[in-house]
Amino acid sequence: MDQIVRAVSADGFVKISAITARDAVERARRIHGLSPTAAAALGRTLCGASMLGELMKEEDASLTIRVNGGGPVGSVIAVSDSDGNVRGYVTNPEADLPTRADGKLDVGGLVGRQGMLTVSRDLGLKEPYVGSVELVSGEIAEDLAQYMVESEQIPSAVGLGVLIDTDRSVKAAGGFIVQLMPGAPEKLIDTLEANIMFMDQLTTVLSEDGVDAVVSQVLFSLDPREAMRAPIEYRCSCSRGRVADALRAAGREELLSMAEEGKNAEITCQFCDKVYEFTPEELREMADEPR
Repeated sequence: MDQIVRAVSADGFVKISAITARDAVERARRIHGLSPTAAAALGRTLCGASMLGELMKEEDASLTIRVNGGGPVGSVIAVSDSDGNVRGYVTNPEADLPTRADGKLDVGGLVGRQGMLTVSRDLGLKEPYVGSVELVSGEIAEDLAQYMVESEQIPSAVGLGVLIDTDRSVKAAGGFIVQLMPGAPEKLIDTLEANIMFMDQLTTVLSEDGVDAVVSQVLFSLDPREAMRAPIEYRCSCSRGRVADALRAAGREELLSMAEEGKNAEITCQFCDKVYEFTPEELREMADEPR
């Protein structure tokens, strides 16, 4: 089952969020027809967005990560609600690259390294809070860690991974975000760095031992105490009503122009690929609605 686990070290100086999201990333792969490397790129971004989204305290808040690195995959977009449920897409889902010399998927090459990672938090206010950083590697985890340090001034380490099986399905997906709290002694940095350096490969831990083993290995010797555990899923919030509202926003002239074509207008949700149809008559009715 996909879930997020949050824990804190016994001394309270280290916090960790860890996620296992194999089912959510597999659903994204199927919905969008993702290549193996595109599935890894979107999957890592979905996991990062889910963990950050779940940390928001506002009930109806949402968080969006946009990665634009100039690579063949185009934009990578992931959206999370405050419970960690996610949805997302990439511009070019079939884009792919050969594996790297070490046999790993070339996510950095597919995403590109000349661009920005942007995190937008919509807290229900007039304007969302937006922070951006230049990409470090295009591998997503390092870029997200850089965002945490630069935009939020929180010393953090981020690990994200997606393991693709021989049949191109997602075998494992997940990650962690570990943060140091104010006043943490310097030696904790050395401890965490050593734990992360010597831990087993992230996707191996997830596929063989599960998300609790990720927490145990990252916070080894720090006596982690579980603070929260909750399920998450790939969840799209689209509806016919929301699509109709988006059409209305296009304006009366555009609606009438679409109606004059004499055929149903088909609107496809970018996140779940569901198609909504509106007849010419419905388009005219929306065009004639009072403003």
